[in-house]
Amino acid sequence: MGNSYAGQLKSARFEEALHNSIEASLRCSSVVPRPIFSQLYLDPDQHPFSSADVKPKVEDLDKDLVQRCTQNGSLDFSNTLTVNEMEDDEDDEEMSDSNSPPIPYSQKPAPEGSCTTDGFCQAGKDLRLVSLCMEQIDIPAGFLLVGAKSPNLPEHILVCAVDKRFLPDDHGKNALLGFSGNCIGCGERGFRYFTEFSNHINLKLTTQPKKQKHLKYYLVRSSQGVLSKGPLICWKECRSRQSSATCHSIKPNSSVSSTVTPENGTTNGYKSGFIQTDSPILSPANSAINLSGAQDLTRNKNVVKPLALSLQVVGKTFAADASNGNSSHGGKSSASSSTPARPGNYSLSPRPSYASGDQATMFISGPPKKRHRGWYPGSPVPQPGLVVPVPTVRPLSRTESLLSAPVPQTPLTGILQPRPIPAGETVIVPENLLSNSGIRPVILIGYGTLPYFYGNVGDIVVSPLLVNCYKIPQLENKDLEQLGLTGSQLLSVENMILLTIQYLVRLGPDQIPLREEFEQIMLKAMQEFTLRERALQMGTQCTPVSPGQLPWLARLIASVSQDLVHVIVTQNSLAEGISETLRTLSEMRHYQRLPDYVVAICASKIRGNEFCVVVLGQHQSRALAESMLTTSEFLKEISYELITGKVSFLASHFKTTSLGDDLDKLLEKMQQRRGDSVVTPFNGDLNEYVSPQEAAAMIPTQNLDLDDETFQIYQPQLTVARKLLSQVCAIADSGSQSLDLGHFSKVDFIIIVPRSEVLVQQTLQRIRQSGVLVDLGLEENGTAYQRAEKYVVRLDSEIQTKFDVFMRRVKQNPYTLFVLVHDNCHVELTSVISGSLSHGEPSHGLADRVINCREVLDAFNLLVLQVSSFPYTLQTQQSRISSSNEVHWIQLDSMEDMSCEEKLYFGLNEYSKSLQWGITSPLLRCDETFEKMVNTLLERYPRLHSMVVRCYLLIQQYSEALMALTTMASLRDHSTPETLSIMDDLISSPGKTKSGRGHMLIIRVPSVQLAMLAKERLQEVRDKLGLQYRFEIILGNPASEVSVATHFVARLKTWRGNEPEEWIPRTYQDLEGLPCIVILTGKDPLGETFPRSLKYCDLRLIDSSYLTRTALEQEVGLACCYVSKEVIRGSTVALDLSGKEQERATVSENDSDELLIDLERPQSNSSAVTGTSGSIMENGVSSSSTADKSQKQPLTPSFQSSANSVGLDEGVSADTAGAGETLKQECDSLGPQMASSTTSKPSSSSCSSSGPRALLWPSGPVQGCRGLHAALPPIVILSKAAYSLLGSQRGGKLPSSSSLLPHADVAWASSLRPLLHKDMSSEEQSLYYRQWTSARQHHADYSNPPDPASGAGACHPRRLLLTGPPQVGKTGSYLQFLRILFRMLIRLLEVDVYDEGEINTDHSESNEMSQSEGEPWPDIESFSKMPFDISVHDPKYRLMSLVYTEKLAGVKQEAMKESKAEDPRKRETVSIMLTKYAAYNTFHHCEQCHQYMDFTSASQMSDSTLHAFTFSSSVLGEEVQLYFIIPKSKESHFVFSKQGKHLESMRLPLVSDKNLNVVKSPIFTPSSGRHEHGLLNLFHAMEGISHLHLLVVKEYEMPLYRKYWPNHIMLVLPGMFNNAGVGAARFLIKELSYHNLELERNRLEELGVKRQCVWPFIVVMDDSCVLWNIHSVQEQTSQTMEAGVSSKNVSLKSVLQHIEATPKIIHYAILGIQKWSSKLTSQSLKAPFSRCHVHDFILLNIDLTQNVQYDFNRYFCEDVDFNLRTNSSGLLICRFNNFSLMKKHVQIGGQRDFIIKPKIMVSESLAPILPLQYVCAPDSEHTLLAAPAQFLLEKFLQHASYKLFPKAIRNFKSPVLAIDCYLNIGPEVAICYISSRPHSSNVNCEGVFFSGLLLYLCDSFVGADLLKKFKFLKGATLCVICQDRSSLRQTIVRLELEDEWQFRLRDEFQTANSSDDKPLYFLTGRHV
Repeated sequence: MGNSYAGQLKSARFEEALHNSIEASLRCSSVVPRPIFSQLYLDPDQHPFSSADVKPKVEDLDKDLVQRCTQNGSLDFSNTLTVNEMEDDEDDEEMSDSNSPPIPYSQKPAPEGSCTTDGFCQAGKDLRLVSLCMEQIDIPAGFLLVGAKSPNLPEHILVCAVDKRFLPDDHGKNALLGFSGNCIGCGERGFRYFTEFSNHINLKLTTQPKKQKHLKYYLVRSSQGVLSKGPLICWKECRSRQSSATCHSIKPNSSVSSTVTPENGTTNGYKSGFIQTDSPILSPANSAINLSGAQDLTRNKNVVKPLALSLQVVGKTFAADASNGNSSHGGKSSASSSTPARPGNYSLSPRPSYASGDQATMFISGPPKKRHRGWYPGSPVPQPGLVVPVPTVRPLSRTESLLSAPVPQTPLTGILQPRPIPAGETVIVPENLLSNSGIRPVILIGYGTLPYFYGNVGDIVVSPLLVNCYKIPQLENKDLEQLGLTGSQLLSVENMILLTIQYLVRLGPDQIPLREEFEQIMLKAMQEFTLRERALQMGTQCTPVSPGQLPWLARLIASVSQDLVHVIVTQNSLAEGISETLRTLSEMRHYQRLPDYVVAICASKIRGNEFCVVVLGQHQSRALAESMLTTSEFLKEISYELITGKVSFLASHFKTTSLGDDLDKLLEKMQQRRGDSVVTPFNGDLNEYVSPQEAAAMIPTQNLDLDDETFQIYQPQLTVARKLLSQVCAIADSGSQSLDLGHFSKVDFIIIVPRSEVLVQQTLQRIRQSGVLVDLGLEENGTAYQRAEKYVVRLDSEIQTKFDVFMRRVKQNPYTLFVLVHDNCHVELTSVISGSLSHGEPSHGLADRVINCREVLDAFNLLVLQVSSFPYTLQTQQSRISSSNEVHWIQLDSMEDMSCEEKLYFGLNEYSKSLQWGITSPLLRCDETFEKMVNTLLERYPRLHSMVVRCYLLIQQYSEALMALTTMASLRDHSTPETLSIMDDLISSPGKTKSGRGHMLIIRVPSVQLAMLAKERLQEVRDKLGLQYRFEIILGNPASEVSVATHFVARLKTWRGNEPEEWIPRTYQDLEGLPCIVILTGKDPLGETFPRSLKYCDLRLIDSSYLTRTALEQEVGLACCYVSKEVIRGSTVALDLSGKEQERATVSENDSDELLIDLERPQSNSSAVTGTSGSIMENGVSSSSTADKSQKQPLTPSFQSSANSVGLDEGVSADTAGAGETLKQECDSLGPQMASSTTSKPSSSSCSSSGPRALLWPSGPVQGCRGLHAALPPIVILSKAAYSLLGSQRGGKLPSSSSLLPHADVAWASSLRPLLHKDMSSEEQSLYYRQWTSARQHHADYSNPPDPASGAGACHPRRLLLTGPPQVGKTGSYLQFLRILFRMLIRLLEVDVYDEGEINTDHSESNEMSQSEGEPWPDIESFSKMPFDISVHDPKYRLMSLVYTEKLAGVKQEAMKESKAEDPRKRETVSIMLTKYAAYNTFHHCEQCHQYMDFTSASQMSDSTLHAFTFSSSVLGEEVQLYFIIPKSKESHFVFSKQGKHLESMRLPLVSDKNLNVVKSPIFTPSSGRHEHGLLNLFHAMEGISHLHLLVVKEYEMPLYRKYWPNHIMLVLPGMFNNAGVGAARFLIKELSYHNLELERNRLEELGVKRQCVWPFIVVMDDSCVLWNIHSVQEQTSQTMEAGVSSKNVSLKSVLQHIEATPKIIHYAILGIQKWSSKLTSQSLKAPFSRCHVHDFILLNIDLTQNVQYDFNRYFCEDVDFNLRTNSSGLLICRFNNFSLMKKHVQIGGQRDFIIKPKIMVSESLAPILPLQYVCAPDSEHTLLAAPAQFLLEKFLQHASYKLFPKAIRNFKSPVLAIDCYLNIGPEVAICYISSRPHSSNVNCEGVFFSGLLLYLCDSFVGADLLKKFKFLKGATLCVICQDRSSLRQTIVRLELEDEWQFRLRDEFQTANSSDDKPLYFLTGRHV
């Protein structure tokens, strides 16, 4: 039954009604259903509810509703609808018809063995559109491909072939009953029943299969051959369905419902604003629209309205377009004169989830559906369209204001035999309404239900502009608090009506209503109510306006409007008021004055108050109607008007001049009078003529003040590039594993720009000039220029192939980090889905297809950087860019302080502020005269789009101005002064100089057709007047290149100097200095940069169609630029001139200026009087928000001095008194107009000659203005509408452009929201838009729904957004970012390692070569015979006391003195590339060591267990308890007790183990303060093999280390060592290891292993060891050359395995390797092994060294001390010289100095504490310090050698004797280390006289006898250090020191600690 009622027999309806009635009576248990005949035929006038229908009484329902609303302030439909229906059944509208359960449909089982998978047919073939979209499908003639929906696969469409006779035609009629179809999967043909077919394709229906229900879409092939979802199939079921078969002239609102005609089923490709969007038959009247989320109706361009276009237009266009299924005007609707349009009841739900619920509140009546269901209270039965137009019921309750509001519904093609309609509910639109009155009224939907419209509905427009303001959205409590509201506070309808009237009254005659403005008024009103309510402390509402008072109050408010606002109050329905208004309008005489607004109020007893506004004002109604079109729609409309010749009347009007002459004839006459000659191109007046040949050959002088072409990056750009880089690093460090910077070694990029040829060329130019391709190593120097083109791609039809090539590169180069820069990314950000359906827009969805495709999102080596000046469309609730990944341009005010910058940015805000400067010639202007002319014309041509009228007028203005200035002075008074002064400046400036330079004027004409027309007309006038060599006219079309006449190209080349022969201008910047008019066309300006010679920007065509922030601001963005700093400073002075000064100045300058005025002004007084014409310096004024208070005087000293310098430059006398005036003359002479600029003149005087070299407006040095170079902001001429928005900061009345909707593709999320403050930073604005705007359906981000918890969409981790004002330098900034990103990657691959030669080396005598060079391991026999080299060679100890050897005694002291006396300098480092064997810190992430680092889950902490381990230490004399933290994965390395709880020991291997994949020694790394920076990731260094690595950390740092290294074993030192130094860590490592060795020996002994077979070595290494190398000496190539050293990087594993393989290894105590240095020579490698000190990385034999301990008190030199003890015990220390260790220079943590502060802070700013203050006399009043005693002592000793050991200074023959200890006592002193242990080997010190004695914590081995063996110099000094005072005294006594040493009382000291911190005591004495 797919046919509509039209032309059908009544029997069909009867049959259906009968069906329904029977079914209802069967189902209905309670009430008798309404009789069938009364349903069909009886009195439709009476309310359906009064009959015996099942619906309860309206009043009861109302009470119910009020009750629900008041209970919780929001609607609760929980008992009306099940959740299931709310969510799912939107898709399947039949299911949502009622709440009764559907009758189950039993499908017959599939044949045995057939496929039953959803989406496949029974033969198992795939039918899903996604799989078949690229296939070529053959179908028989007469068949069409259609899409079927399976309930089980909501996201897929199944492809079927159906005979088109069984499908409806465009009007939804004439489908044959029945079915005929084929399966395109398996090819089976001839299915005659849809039931049979649906079984075959596995639809698995639960309801009766019906083709109308399951065949949803036509499928169409796109231009690329992709099969995609096309328009909906327009079934109209011939019952209660709304017959929405709109004829071609109707553009329904696809966002309110998926309407059904093929051409508009997907108008503009927007899917319907429904939760599930695929229901083709939902009646638009009552689709619930979700205001807060999907669609915002107010701005929704698709709300159906009879469009502001006359019928013929639309009809024809649509007829033409219907065939391609294309809605040419994108979702607007206008209807034929016979068409009734019925705005239905329109309910707007507060939140999406209420959508179905709201349907339930609509109480719609209408005949029930056939077959399935009865009626039920509140069932959301669709409204019975026009067929049965029964008025909907409006509930009575006041709170209802929340819910329903009407919206227009799709108009219909004809009256389809409706029942009689109550007269009060319809409005017949009078015939010829528009023709008679010249006005197309706009009806603003208010509150309540609009009536049906019949008749000439094309002449009215229904606008939902304010509808959302009357529906108070449901807000969260936090949002309400932010707004200062309480949940209960809602405005009553009466209050809304009064507010609306007040608002309209306030608007006045010029302005149009703005939604954003009215929303703020509503918000204010609600806040007032809230405040009043709080003041009254009442929970209830304050007494509302009673319905009786309303009409009186409304008229009272309207009475002050001077008849601009009328109020009509009716009793029955809104229709009466609207009809009355339209009747008045159609009968009106021309001399009668109409009100601008009529507010129709219906004060109905039954329904309460309803209202709407009829806009009748000529200006307002047109502006409202035009602002409903999107930019692309009105451009189509304009091109349509031009193509169809509708403009012919207008064109003929402009054929004559303003004086009535025929324009063409006039021009012919002028051309004849001129003959062949043309006006001289430059350096001559307009009345000087030359021949064309002469003109073409004239060569200008070469201009030398052109800015040199070098590309510079300025400070702000550097700063922003660094911000970008640090944001990339933040992504890498975030731990989300989304970016691993350490993985990449190269940077590559591609820049995607919108479709603009000039922009492509401009970007290429910047890439070439910046040299970035060479810097990134992408191209060679020679080829980079040509190859640049592959890095810039335009978003056009060819992008896919280029982009695929790029993505292939991305995949093939995993080690390259690619950056995809999407410049001007706010342009055309529509989704692919909407793009494939809108055939008109070629660029639709391209950006989305590229930027958001799966490959881009998944590529781990691809960063997406989106760049935009107007990023608002990317900052919605669904944004794909995290707000933390936005990088905003630095605040420009902070840049004003940058004195180094020559120029300052002059942007939108500065233009806005400049209006407050009070200068006669402002930078932002509105041409009032032009606006008056436009208004007159618009009244005359009501059917044309205003832009067409404006454009024609503008062309005439410019043409006549040209004529007036050259030949017909009589036309002067007919041009507006603004136009005249612009043209005068443009054509006269080249004439003034020999260089012939001039200004650029941009005329912005968005429509390409109009722009071409303007170019032709202006060119024709120019050429006829002979000005073709004077100035150029260029069409700036994004689609084409810049084209300039050859003689102008020659001129440009001359100015530029050294360009090659074939050079042509490719960008607008190349036109610097060329006098020209650029007619800039295209939908949006696309970010092209203009030259500094741009002086005028004519935006008079940018009118009320541009009511979004982006659209408006990007137009003014054309004029934004950098200006000279002096100009900006100067503005302040200009403003502060007092009146007297002005007069005096004017008088004094008059004489000299008389002549100039004559020469330079247009010979007319019109512009002299108007003050709008601009002189250069007036425009030179710029904002200076920081006006200097001192400049109140007109000439402050600084001002004078700058004036002087200029004066001197010009050779003008520079006496201070006259300086200001002299300068004034010069400045005035610069501008073409003199008379109007008094106020602003002195502003120029601050432009000093040292200013930046820039083009200045005047083109010649009139009166020698050579010194005044100033880059000045262009002058912008705006339309009145734009001016009122941009210039609105002054009165503060109007919202400024920033409060408008940010972009046409987004919608406000709520009508209640806080105001966007003007002073919000761009970061705050971003957060504001992210909270309060959401993407529209056709927006690319719409498919990225916000997460309910956070309210934000799923952000892509590798996507950044760079935003900054237009023309601020973003391109330079991101090119610099690429450069520093590359540098950083290289730096990440590099590491700074120490590169220092060994110290204290003595090459004169080499070690006895005890072993030949090539041996891999030392031979224990010969090695043990080598002497130990006691000198320290490690360069880190170069500032340390020397260790005394016999050799040292012979060294000349002077030489030593030289080398030692250097200042402590920074240690030398060198950058080395990391290799695959490096050790890493936490910042390294890669696939291989991912497991090793294990950042996987948050629960990882619990994966490791804590084990205590206790042992007793003989040295400490107590039990020590350490803690192990052992991750589960590492437990195999330990032995636990049988219960598994107690840790017993750490497993050790056997000496005999030979496993190539194991390193035997456990590795211990002490680390402090380097949880992030320590190189603790040994995965790569160990080549990934299993090894035992223990981090040794202090107790307080354990949580940090554990967080960063969750997979490492930690050894936690006891709390008492929290302040200890590295000595303590090494001491405990060694003690623990020895204890563990004993435990393991015991354990293994039980297993039969000998004790000495257990492996006794451990590795102790620093946390800064980064790389290991192996060295070999190459043979000498000749006698003279020294043998070279080859070195190769090796892994730590191979180094350790090599050393562990040393024969008889257990006889060595310590093994180590040497420190790497670039100075390693073959000399130093001569001996493969040395017996000397080893540091930083050692294999320690804990068995042999059992009795040698590290000093656990030590902070410094603990390893030298330990090495000396080991050696003196006769143990072997071996250094492998053919291996070397590279140590990374880590600036953080480690053994850094404590910051030594006083224990008790007296004041904050204390002088630093000197080392000599670290000790004090005992019991003194000295400042006590908060630092460990041992640390203070060691630091003191390093600096106190002069005081303690004066005799030892530089006296290496007489060292200081230190017994059992090595302490650093300063680099100028040598220490002789002697061990007191018996049998120890010591240095030979016979005959040595010591200069001092150092006894440090000496033990019982040191006795008086030992000391008596040594001889001391006379006057040698002694220092005895002990733990406390008593042990100090005991030591002195025990060692009998008083015999030889003299002590004084004052020689006793202590470290400056408090007694709690246990200070150390020491005593000094002299040898006697």
